Amino acid sequence: MTLNTYLQRLALTLCCCLVSATAWCSDTLLINSHSSNVHQQLEESLRLVKSRKGKPTVLKFETRQYEFYREHTVQKPYFVSNTTNKNHNPSAIKHIAIYIKGIKNLTIDGGNSLFMTHGKMTSFFIDSCENIVLKNFSIDAVDPTVVEAEVLEATSTYLVLKPHSSAKYTIQNNRIIWSGHQWQFEGGIAQIYDPNLNTSDRCTSPMSGIQKIENRQDGTLKIWYEKAPHVRAGQVYQLRDGFRDEVVGSILKSKNIILENINLHFLGNFGIVGQYSENITLSNLNCEPALNSGRTCAGFADFVQMSGCKGLIQIENCRFEGAQDDPINIHGTHLKIDEFISDKQIKVSFRHPESYGFEAFFKGDKIEIVDSESLTALKEFAVKQVNKISQTEIILTLDKSISPELRERKALVVENITWTPHVSIRNCYFARIPTRGILVTTRKPVEISHNVFFRTPMSAILIANDARSWYESGPVHQVRIHDNQFIECGEPVIYINPESSKLEKYVHRDIAIFNNRFVLKNQTAVYAKSVEGLHIYNNLISKPKADVQSIATKDCIDVTIEGNQEIIKQ
Repeated sequence: MTLNTYLQRLALTLCCCLVSATAWCSDTLLINSHSSNVHQQLEESLRLVKSRKGKPTVLKFETRQYEFYREHTVQKPYFVSNTTNKNHNPSAIKHIAIYIKGIKNLTIDGGNSLFMTHGKMTSFFIDSCENIVLKNFSIDAVDPTVVEAEVLEATSTYLVLKPHSSAKYTIQNNRIIWSGHQWQFEGGIAQIYDPNLNTSDRCTSPMSGIQKIENRQDGTLKIWYEKAPHVRAGQVYQLRDGFRDEVVGSILKSKNIILENINLHFLGNFGIVGQYSENITLSNLNCEPALNSGRTCAGFADFVQMSGCKGLIQIENCRFEGAQDDPINIHGTHLKIDEFISDKQIKVSFRHPESYGFEAFFKGDKIEIVDSESLTALKEFAVKQVNKISQTEIILTLDKSISPELRERKALVVENITWTPHVSIRNCYFARIPTRGILVTTRKPVEISHNVFFRTPMSAILIANDARSWYESGPVHQVRIHDNQFIECGEPVIYINPESSKLEKYVHRDIAIFNNRFVLKNQTAVYAKSVEGLHIYNNLISKPKADVQSIATKDCIDVTIEGNQEIIKQ
């Protein structure tokens, strides 16, 4: 089935479902603007919705600003991909403002309200739900955990910084301790924003190597160093710690979820994470600082991460501006085979410290055993039983015997191939990003079209697949990248680079890149490794030099490069 056919069928199904839900919906529950405790009213309303056993319901907020406090949230342990860290946050507790669990046919309409968070929290969590729509609201933080400070003066020995009005701090022994509602940090990770270029990039922290600090009455900080960081007046530091202990929102073991017309002005301490869910649509989602807020950063890390999902992931008409990591990352998870317990049982384990503890397999799922060095799929099995023996280790019972030859091989991993989604990303804008624009590794059809990628310092699109570092799977089998604009991005602009150390079979296949416009800073528009069926055609490439090849390949077969027009910038 092609991606277009799949999209048409899914759109018809969702449309019928939502029209039916609207036609039969007779009750709208109102969140009262006069309530002093929105947490309590939300919990009571969601309990009532659940008692209706799937009868379509609209939960409507009266238009106003609502305050959400960490101490009033629902506290539940959830292990979330790329966030939980067994060294720093072993409890995995999430502080959840809007907790939606075991509910069907619900629309939450924010009425264009503003939800202000106080303290680190997970703004919404959707668990084991079906047919849920969240729409028409904005989320921002009173105390964003990425603090900002503008450079007013820069010399070789000192800087003068003006912290943003939301940044609270104390000074102790020439150390700056940043703080908010029930949180604080010092040191941390730094980025620098350049307003002249509208770019953000990672840099050395101005919180290190300090010799003296003067806390001045005008709200500025004069900081002396033996050798001051090399920055310019007008640039803005963005500072944070490295602990991803909350997400702005999570979608877990749910189906047919739509987020539309939502402004996420601050996503802390991670973005929207979908896991083991089916059919997720993000439409008119704006991840960017609020207009006239004076802030330049909207995200503590990634904006959107979809890990181990299926059905259709559709992201359209969205703005992603001002992150601290990748705006979109769609992938599965490789787990390492530690032991062949019998000819039908294997013990597998999570290997990355930020991804573990969650349910990665379900009875009936199909898996592949994969060579971690070549990333070659060796054999497919079905899962008959799952036994979780710890937060990092799982025993899988399979439907058929594993051959002695396969059991003798070393360095093997497994991928759950049932939970791999179709992907459509279109009409989106990416800017002020320190890393890449889109990472995607899924074997189902992928279409990336009509987007603008503006000055990402790394590749605009990365198609990787690895089983030795982040353990983010897997191969792509049909990708179409077309009608996009790539403006002065890091190079290779499109980077197809599976992390394989040897060639057994081609890792990726059937990738077409066409009708795009590249404005290059240097020389490389596309680099592709280990692809069977690579077709690059009818692209417009503007570059500064004529004597360098714009497209490079390694270990590829069935390659077509034709009809591309190159223009030399003057």
